[in-house]
Amino acid sequence: MNEAKASPDYRTPLSRARGLGSAKSGTGHFWWQRVTAVVLALLVPWLVGTLVSLVGADLGRVYEVFSRPYNAILMTLFVLALFWHAKLGIQVVIEDYVHNRTVEITLLVLNILLCVLGALASLYAIARIALLA
Repeated sequence: MNEAKASPDYRTPLSRARGLGSAKSGTGHFWWQRVTAVVLALLVPWLVGTLVSLVGADLGRVYEVFSRPYNAILMTLFVLALFWHAKLGIQVVIEDYVHNRTVEITLLVLNILLCVLGALASLYAIARIALLA
């Protein structure tokens, strides 16, 4: 009777023999990028509101506001989401536009190191304000 036509297989004979196809590794990256974007979208209004409320305040008042537990927790979440989101976004740019493998790997490692360093420095500052103020 009428059989449905299969879509053509454009893989090379070698990849068909090895059974290679889509790596399906981008899905997790895609979702983490979206999750961090949503977290940031929810936290940015809080951060802007907090910073606007501190316009003209002295350093003691700033310490007082950010040493409150809920502000310290929200700032920690903001920093973690920010650096994770930045790491993922910069990684995509490097993978898409850098075509020299050595330079690509170097930039990917540098991206990870700088994002981790930025996150750790920020978390240290938050902990210092929250715990010592």
